Amino acid sequence: QVQLVESGGGLVQAGGSLRLSCAASGSIFSIMGWSRQAPGKQRELVASITSDRNTNYADSVKGRFTISRDNANNTVYLQMNSLKPDDTAVYFCNAKRTRWSTTNYWGRGTQVTVSS
Repeated sequence: QVQLVESGGGLVQAGGSLRLSCAASGSIFSIMGWSRQAPGKQRELVASITSDRNTNYADSVKGRFTISRDNANNTVYLQMNSLKPDDTAVYFCNAKRTRWSTTNYWGRGTQVTVSS
């Protein structure tokens, strides 16, 4: 059974930092990533990383967020620096077994709130 469990969300002041973690179990994933959904908005991809550590970022977070992974422990991280109130959202971990997989697994999400 595939499980993705996020942790590390919370409340932080603008300019602060948070580190999100997502522990995956039940499979090995080629692609792992983070998406977010703010109230009243569509879910958007924040960052993704492949098993050989190629990364991709949304323009809105480039230079502020860093995605990384520990393949041995099947865990993906999102280091978020210089946080802004616009970063406030529920952050979801997602994973795919291969780049061609049609199934995208999701965690339950962790709330990140950035106060001004």
